[in-house]
Amino acid sequence: MRTAVVGHVEWMDLAVVEHVPAPGDIVHAIESWEGPAGGGAVAAAQLARLAGDCLFLTALGDDDLGHRAKRELDALGVRVEATWRAEPQRRALVHVDAKTERTITVIGDRMGPRGTDALPWGELDGADAVYFTAGDPGAVRRARAATTLVATVRAVGALAAAGVELDVLVSSANDAGERYTVGDIDPAPRLVARTDGAAGGTLSVPGGETSHWEAAPLPGPAVDTYGAGDCFAAGLTYGLAEGRSPSQALALGARCGAACVTGRGPFAGQLDDAS
Repeated sequence: MRTAVVGHVEWMDLAVVEHVPAPGDIVHAIESWEGPAGGGAVAAAQLARLAGDCLFLTALGDDDLGHRAKRELDALGVRVEATWRAEPQRRALVHVDAKTERTITVIGDRMGPRGTDALPWGELDGADAVYFTAGDPGAVRRARAATTLVATVRAVGALAAAGVELDVLVSSANDAGERYTVGDIDPAPRLVARTDGAAGGTLSVPGGETSHWEAAPLPGPAVDTYGAGDCFAAGLTYGLAEGRSPSQALALGARCGAACVTGRGPFAGQLDDAS
C-alpha cells in the first residue's frame, strides 16, 4: 500500500497546566513536551504506523527547528521530502488543561509545498491515498494523481482554486475555522465528513444523504486531545486506501482519534494496528 501526506509542520511546545491563563495570569507547567507536530506531520506519523511507511511532502524553515523537525519525523518512520524555505520554522504554543482540552497559539505562516517545488511528485501517481493539509493549488492538483484524495477544510483556499474533485473533505461541526458550506469548493467533494468530538460526526453527500458515525471508546485514560483530529483523518485515509467502505474507514478514523487522546502529545498514543 502506498500512502502519502502533502502538508505542513509546526514545531510544538506543549505545557500541561491546571487552567489556561486568563489575562494577566502566570501559570506553571506541570509537564511539558516539544517536537514536530501540525496536521500534516501528525497525520503522516499515524499513516506510517498503520501502513508501515508514509511519504510526506512538505515545506520547512531552513533553520534549526526545521531541520530538527525533519530528523524527528524521520525517526518516527515518516519519509520526509522537504523543500526548504528561507524563513523561520512555524511554531505552536499549546496549553493542555486539567480537562485534557488543548488551546493553541500559532507563530508564523503555514508553510506548504508548491506544485512547482522540486519534490518527488511522481510518487503520488496512482498512490492508494493522499491526505492534503497545506500547499498551493498546484500541489492540490499534484495530489489528485492519487487514487483517493482526502483533504482538510483548513486548506479551503487552495482546494477551491485547484478546481479538482476531492473524494472526502474533513471539516468540523463546531470549530468556526473548520466549517464547510456547500459551494465553498467547486466541484463539490464527493463526501464531506464533519467531526463532532465525543458525539462522533456526520458523513454527507452534498445535496444528498447524511449518515452519522459514533465516536470510538477511549482505550485508556484521557491524557490530552492534541492531534486527535489529525489522527482521525489519517485513519480515515488509510481505511479508504485499504478499500474499506466509507463507514468502515470512518470507524477506523474514530479509533485512531480515540487512541491519540490517551498519549501525551500527538504521537505517544497513536494506533498501530488497523485490524
